Amino acid sequence: MGIPTLRRRAVFLDRDGVLNQAIVVDGKPYSPHTLDAVIILKDAHSALSILKQAHFLLIGATNQPDVTRGTTTRAMVESINKILLDALPLDEIRVCYHDDADQCDCRKPLPGLLLQAAYEYDIDLKNSFMIGDRWKDVAAGKSAGCQTIWLNYHYQEAFLAKPPDFTTASLLEAATWIVRS
Repeated sequence: MGIPTLRRRAVFLDRDGVLNQAIVVDGKPYSPHTLDAVIILKDAHSALSILKQAHFLLIGATNQPDVTRGTTTRAMVESINKILLDALPLDEIRVCYHDDADQCDCRKPLPGLLLQAAYEYDIDLKNSFMIGDRWKDVAAGKSAGCQTIWLNYHYQEAFLAKPPDFTTASLLEAATWIVRS
């Protein structure tokens, strides 16, 4: 009989609006398309440091359909991800480059990005969390079996998911809630 291994816990984080500022136009959030437009949220480093000290894997999970739509490049998305990976204590950022019409399983609100990471890192999804600023993030987290946190920035869009487990407008408050859970 072997020694049982402890499954890992993770916090999945959407990118735009959670780690860096989203570009909000007419109440709708968009990804930055230039490096100059990337502004890391002021509480991101401290929030992620709290989670890292609590031994969570920190994995970005982001939809980037603008590559498929031709309004940005994969190289630009990867450059933005590198800025975030260099500045924040993230373990990695997983990206879905597909658009809705592609019907892939990795595009949120489907849980594919989270499930792939769970398989690769032996993550216990029931004891993990998804933080996002849009309904698709909450829906992906719920579908994967995670607890969910919605950063409510009052975007002009309907919330089409089951209610999150916690709602706030602060990543630092979200991290504190996770550690206390």
